Amino acid sequence: MALLVRPENMQRINTPELAKAYIEEQIADIKAQVGDKKVLLALSGGVDSSVCAALLLKAIGQQLVCVHVNHGLLRKGEPEQVIEVFKNQMNANLIYIDATDRFLDLLAGVSDPEQKRHIIGEEFIKVFAEEAAKLDGIEFLGQGTIWPDILESEQGIKAHHNVGGLPEELNFELVEPVRILYKDEVRVVGEELGLPHGMVYRQPFPGPGLGVRCPGAITRDRLEAVRESDAILREEFAKNGLEGKVWQYFTVVPDFKSTGIKDGKRTFDWPCIIRAINTIDVVEVTVEHLEPAFIDHLVKRITTEVPGINRVLFDYTPKPPATVEYE
Repeated sequence: MALLVRPENMQRINTPELAKAYIEEQIADIKAQVGDKKVLLALSGGVDSSVCAALLLKAIGQQLVCVHVNHGLLRKGEPEQVIEVFKNQMNANLIYIDATDRFLDLLAGVSDPEQKRHIIGEEFIKVFAEEAAKLDGIEFLGQGTIWPDILESEQGIKAHHNVGGLPEELNFELVEPVRILYKDEVRVVGEELGLPHGMVYRQPFPGPGLGVRCPGAITRDRLEAVRESDAILREEFAKNGLEGKVWQYFTVVPDFKSTGIKDGKRTFDWPCIIRAINTIDVVEVTVEHLEPAFIDHLVKRITTEVPGINRVLFDYTPKPPATVEYE
């Protein structure tokens, strides 16, 4: 099947009416493409895959099989939240797979960012292929690919785990109902579908997860430092009324150490980098300038509560010249 390309003259979806029209069009297209077969969906719980899931559920109901893979690179509490929202609240046909050791063992010692992305993407495909083999009637793979993913992959900026097609040995056909949308359009469509506001406006999260926020070869202790510092950042943004007002905020823990002092003794630990940004379409990104007192508070909490961190830095770089993520 030919992959969809966003028409040059496509009107930006920024109203409920335009979103409704898009939903109706996609439901018809999904039904025509899928028929009475089943779709296996890579459900991360992020905005894109959530809206993709909602569209597929509306079109084909229980023909959709959602698979949530915990690759060990998710944010703190994320697997539990995905299960609660999709299985318990939305009554989706959800399968949970804990593949933490499988992914982290493959990533051990791998420092090249593109190689890391490819390993994670390829292993995802293998996991889905294994799950599909246990099920009858699976002929399609649903993906929450969006248009900026396509553009960045085509321009050689970075590889995306859900761009580039599937291995020939797999008999899956792709279903990508949000493929031609920008991130802001995905949110408008999600609202019109009736998804919870908190889910629709949840921070975007990359397919490789915290793996791209742990630059260099991933170690479990440094990965845990990313996870814990990220949890503190998200908690403090919510407490201070910034949740939903700042488009994305996260921490990065790079693979180098510096000398510090804790409890009067020398430490040799990692820095933690905070990134807080705003955007409409992810093509261009501006930096959110946080209050100095708030940054001071974040520094104190992170350096005090997260093992292995002795410095906190703030990234003021827009896109371009930087990208959103570090890898």
